[in-house]
Amino acid sequence: MANVKAQEMLDQVNEAITTILIGGQSYKIGSRQLNRADLSELYKMKSDLEAQVAESAPGLLDDCYVAVFDRR
Repeated sequence: MANVKAQEMLDQVNEAITTILIGGQSYKIGSRQLNRADLSELYKMKSDLEAQVAESAPGLLDDCYVAVFDRR
């Protein structure tokens, strides 16, 4: 469940980063100005969320067992 929420938040952060990279950090229309989220903070959030998603995702060898057969 937490993995789903972290993945959803990661998707939103990625969209916000893309919006800033395409449209800029801030813009002004007439007398109004819009400042978007700080790009460095978004990158920090992205890193944290990616770690959370990777931590809760099943790994490639999570269900793998090793047996050692020794001839004696």
